[in-house]
Amino acid sequence: MDTLEQLTREARALANGTPISPAEAELGRVLQICNGCRYCEGFCASFQAMTRRLEFGRADLHYLANLCHNCGACLHACQYAPPHEFAINVPRAMAQVRGQTYGDFAWPAPLGALYRHNGVALSLSLALGLALFLWLAARTDAPVGADFYAIFPHNLLVSLFMPVFGFAVLALGLGVRDFWRAVTPATTGAPVSAPAGAEAAHDVLRLKYLDGGHGEGCNNADDAFSLRRRRAHHLTFYGFLLCFAATSVATLYHYVLGIPAPYDWPSLPKVLGAIGGVMLCVGTLGLWALKWQRHPLHGDPSQRSMDYGFIVLLLLVSASGLALWALRGQSGMALTLCVHLGSVMALFATLPYNKFAHGIYRSAALLRHAVEKRQPNTLGLGGE
Repeated sequence: MDTLEQLTREARALANGTPISPAEAELGRVLQICNGCRYCEGFCASFQAMTRRLEFGRADLHYLANLCHNCGACLHACQYAPPHEFAINVPRAMAQVRGQTYGDFAWPAPLGALYRHNGVALSLSLALGLALFLWLAARTDAPVGADFYAIFPHNLLVSLFMPVFGFAVLALGLGVRDFWRAVTPATTGAPVSAPAGAEAAHDVLRLKYLDGGHGEGCNNADDAFSLRRRRAHHLTFYGFLLCFAATSVATLYHYVLGIPAPYDWPSLPKVLGAIGGVMLCVGTLGLWALKWQRHPLHGDPSQRSMDYGFIVLLLLVSASGLALWALRGQSGMALTLCVHLGSVMALFATLPYNKFAHGIYRSAALLRHAVEKRQPNTLGLGGE
C-alpha cells in the first residue's frame, strides 16, 4: 500500500543519492500508521523512541529496528495486523530492516551477505572443515591419556586462534563504529552520560524488553505469554560469557601465574567452563525449540538460515566442550578436541556476520535510547 508519505520519503532518499530499500519503505509505512495509533506506545523502547519522531529517515529506521527485541507482543495486540487491509506487522518489518543493518554495516560486506543466505551450510561446513584440517595436523603419536597439548602444542593453538579472534574483534568494531556514527545524529547527538550508560547496561544484562512490555514474557507460538524465550536467551548469553571467562582465566593462569593447562576440578577455569557449557547447551537447545514453534508472522523468514547457523555453532561448541571434558584421557579425546577447536574457530570467524552481531548492535541502540530519552522531546507528543 503506497502512501503519500512513503513516496515522499523515497523521493527524498533518491535525491540524496541513497535509494531506500523495500524493507525500509515498508517499515516507514508501518511506523507512520503506528505513530497515529499509539496503542502500543508503552510496550517497549522502540515505541517510546517512535513517538519522538514525525518522519523516519534511514538512520531512524535502523535505530528503531535494532531497539526491537522481536517479542511479538505488538503483533498480537494490533488491530491492524493481518488480515486487516493495513497488514501491520511490526516484528517482521523491524526484523527485515534489522537484518539489512547487519549487511549494510558488515566488514567486509560480501562476507555478511554470504552468511545471511547460507548460515547453516556455512556454519557446519566451516566447523567440520576446520575440524578435519586440525585432525590431519594433529600429532598421531600422542599416547592415550595424554593432555591436549600433547596433541596440539600451546603455541600452535595460540598462532591459529589469535588471528581469527583479532579479525572478529576488528570486523565487529568497525561495523558498530559505523552504526554508531549513523544513528547518533538521529538520536539528538548528545554524548553518553554515566546514568545513560548504567541504564543501558541494566537493560542489556536483564534482557528487559523480552518481557513483552508487561513483565509476563513474549508471544511465541500464539498470543499466550511466556518467559521461556527470555530464559533461553539468558542461559545462552551468560553461558557464553562464563565459557569466555573460563578461557580468560586460563590465559591468566598460564601467562601470569605460570600454571599451565590442563586444569583439574575444582579449579576456577574448570568450574566456569563446566557451568557455562551446560548453560550454553541448554539455552541453545531451548532457542532451537522455540524457533521451530514460533508464530509464522513473527520475524523475517529469510533470516532463518542465519539464526539456525548461529544456534548450531553454539550448540556444537558447548556439546563438544562438555564431551571433551568427559573423554579426557580416553581414546576419543583427540577427535573430540578437533571438533571442539574447529567449532570454536568457526564461531569466532563468523561472529561479525551471524546472530551474535545483533546483540552488539542492539546494545548500541539501547545506549543511544538511554541518551535520547534524557533530552527534551521537542515534539511534545510522546508519553514520556
